[in-house]
Parts: sequence; C-alpha cells; structure tokens
Amino acid sequence: MYYIGIDLGTSAVKLLLMEKSGKICNIVSKEYPLFFPHPGWSEQNPSDWFVQSMEGMKELTKDIDKTEIAGIGFGGQMHGLVTLDEHDEVIRPAILWNDGRTGEETEYLNHVIGKKKLSEYTANIAFAGFTAPKILWMEKNEPENFARIEKIMLPKDYLAYRLSGAFCTDVSDASGMLLLDVKNRCWSKEMLEICHVKEQQLPKLYESWQVVGTLKPEIAQELSFPKDVKVVAGAGDNAAAAVGTGTVGDGQCNISLGTSGTIFISSKKFGVDENNALHSFAHADGSYHLMGCMLSAASCNKWWSEEILKTKDFAKEQEKITKLGENHVFFLPYLMGERSPHNNPDARGVFFGMSMDTTREDMTQAVLEGVAFGLRDSLEVARSLGIKIERTKICGGGAKSPLWKKIIANVMNLKVDVLENEEGPSMGGAMLAAVGCGAYPDVETIGKKFANVVDTIEPEKELVEKYEEKYQKFRKLYPGMKDLMNLTK
Repeated sequence: MYYIGIDLGTSAVKLLLMEKSGKICNIVSKEYPLFFPHPGWSEQNPSDWFVQSMEGMKELTKDIDKTEIAGIGFGGQMHGLVTLDEHDEVIRPAILWNDGRTGEETEYLNHVIGKKKLSEYTANIAFAGFTAPKILWMEKNEPENFARIEKIMLPKDYLAYRLSGAFCTDVSDASGMLLLDVKNRCWSKEMLEICHVKEQQLPKLYESWQVVGTLKPEIAQELSFPKDVKVVAGAGDNAAAAVGTGTVGDGQCNISLGTSGTIFISSKKFGVDENNALHSFAHADGSYHLMGCMLSAASCNKWWSEEILKTKDFAKEQEKITKLGENHVFFLPYLMGERSPHNNPDARGVFFGMSMDTTREDMTQAVLEGVAFGLRDSLEVARSLGIKIERTKICGGGAKSPLWKKIIANVMNLKVDVLENEEGPSMGGAMLAAVGCGAYPDVETIGKKFANVVDTIEPEKELVEKYEEKYQKFRKLYPGMKDLMNLTK
C-alpha cells in the first residue's frame, strides 16, 4: 500500500509517496507565492495551497497503481489564521506564522490578561506569530470580516477540509494557536472568551494519527484515487518532522534548519519553563514536547546568498570557509523579528564586528554561526530545566550543508545524527497516515523503525571551547541592541 505525506510549507507544498516499508517512491514540490502587503506582514492565498496540492498529487502518483493508495497525512506551517464564511469561502488571505502585525494584541494578552494566566490556560504565552493575537487583530482592524467568520482553521487543516469535508485539526498544531489547553488536550474556554470565539467556530480536535474522514467523491474522481482513501489529521510541521526523524518517545531531540529554525525535545511528561521562553506543545506521538523556534534560519542564508551576494550556489559560498571558531564577525539572525527566547517582533538582523580585513567568507560564516548561536539560546533554556541532551537529529534544507552541521555540533556541543532520509514533515505526514490506516500500531513504533542513522558529526573539544567563547560574546549583543531595534519601526 502507498501513503501520501503533504508538507504544506511557506514557499512550497512538498508531497511524498511512501510504501509501508518506508521506501520513498516519489517526491514532488509545487511552489506558490508569498505576499508582503505591508512591512512585517506575511500572507498567502489558501486556494493556492489547494490547487498546487492537487496538481502535486496527480504528478506524485502518475506512475503507480492508484488503487493501492491507502491514506493521506499532513505536516503544515503552524499558527496561520484561515477564516471561512457561511458559504465556505475564504474571507481574507491567510495571515502566516511569520507575520509581525500583532504587536499590540500580543502586548495586550501578555500584560493585560497576563502571562501567568495565559500559561495557566494554555501552557504558553503570546507570541506575535500565534493565532489568537491574529484573531484579536482581525476583530479590531477588520470588524466586518470578523463578523463573517464561520470557521477558523490552520493552513494544513484547510487542505484536509477541501479534500475530505472534515472540519478538523490535531492537538500538536492546535497547541500553537494559544487557544488550546495543552495539558488536557482540549480547547480553553477562558481563551475562547478572551478572543471572542465560539467553540463551534473551531475545528474538532484529533490526535495526529487519527482518521478524520475519506476523500470527497469528486476529489477522488479528479485524482483517480479510491473513494475510501483515508485522510488523517496530521501534525504541525515541527511535530511531523519529529515523527519523520524518529524524535518520538522520551528525551529525543531534533534540530530543523528550514525557513524557520527549531530545536524540538520530546517528552512523556507535560512541562513548562518558568519564563515560557520555550513552547510547551502536544506532540504527534500522543505525548508532549518543548520547542524553541527562531523565525529565520535557513532563510537567513538564502537571503544573504540570493539577495546580497546574488548567487544560488550555496555550497560554493561555503567552500573557502575553514577557520571555524575564529571569526570576529557576528550576525544576529532576526530578519523577521524573533520568537524563542526573545519574543520580540521588532528584533532585526545585525552584522557586528566588521573591519577592513573582513571577507565575503567571514560574512557568510557569520550568518551560519548566528543561526547556530540562536538555536543554542533555546538549548540553554532546556538545560536550565535540567534536561540533559547529548545528541540530536537534524533535518531541513540547511541540514544538507556539511559545514553547517559541523558548526551546529560544535556550537551546541551535541552529537549530530544524520539520517538516511531528511524529508522531515512530508515523511512524518506519510508515517502518520500509515498508523491511521493500521499499518503500524502507534507513532513511536514507526518513528523508531524508520529513523536510520547513517552518519554522526562529533563535536571536537578544541572547537567546542572556541565556540563557547564566541557564544558568550554573541549572547551579549541582543540585550545591548534591543532598545535600538525599536527605531526600525
């Protein structure tokens, strides 16, 4: 049997076709536009997601026996606000995870409602990218649109709705809305009141592997798929990536170097750090996880290479970088503001320490190191909670760089395990579909079975010491520049 994983990303939808054995049969990617109507805003048209996903599934399955397709699962960009009216029409473009317009609403939630109450209700505090502040922004700035809302959903759940008709979400993705009581895996009545949302406007909650329905007859016909293809709830992109990399069970770690960067730590126990610097979310395996998320990771390198250096040959730009731990240039990777651990949508990128002898390679190296230092900030929060992490898996586009993986290993002093496949969310979505269809008993079983480590980058004592010194300097830069960053408004 075949299982399809759909990773609804920020720049493209990535579709993966997997056999029960875990063999990847085909991968297809379809791009769609991203709109920035005002500085700091980020939007997409949900119809683009659906159109490109349909085209992608046709291309993905054109050479196989389609009667063998059993299930479809998702991984998806989190936090986005998708609103539908009574006719199931999209009311306005989706407001995405990396949108920074909700500064006032975030301030209101954190300082008027209060961080203590938010953490009590949801296990998290408000961040500009979360869904709840976006709802409040829409109520204040687009009251006519707000009054039309019949359904509120997350990006991947719009796909599930269009494919199956099921108004659904899963607990891992819902954790990032600031509307979910994460510990008890149910909607928070207090938060619904605060955001003036009725529970019937919100989707039904599922675990990530649970079946929400089957394909609509007209969708099955258009795709030439069987009518009984199961659609499972899926997961937020980072939880789906964790499933795809086998970061399931207790005490496992995964670093994702995608558009955003995350450090993801799975846990059997529910827990919250006292400053809420890390997100405390439900996991796709039925348990919980802590996650630090920086808004710009591989996108920093993409910006630097493509927009500034005018090249797409990332590997060539890294060829001459050899003096690790000796760079005097620092880069603060806050091109879209920052989430963990600073929670500041006004934070901005900064190069610091240039001199007349600074080279192109120094600047490129600083970008790679800046992202690694940013991820280490979140790791230090986890360590302060007594969580002992000695190794991590790695995935995402940035994980294709041997140099970046070496920097990560030594900046964070972790063994970095490289997997046979680094497909992350799309693979996780397919694996969740396989569990939902009964091919495997649970997520932990399939996650551990498919996580085949083919290489490990070991930290080097001398390099770890050099990077420790550099990191201690890096962590002083943001506090020193924080007030100045407000001048960029």
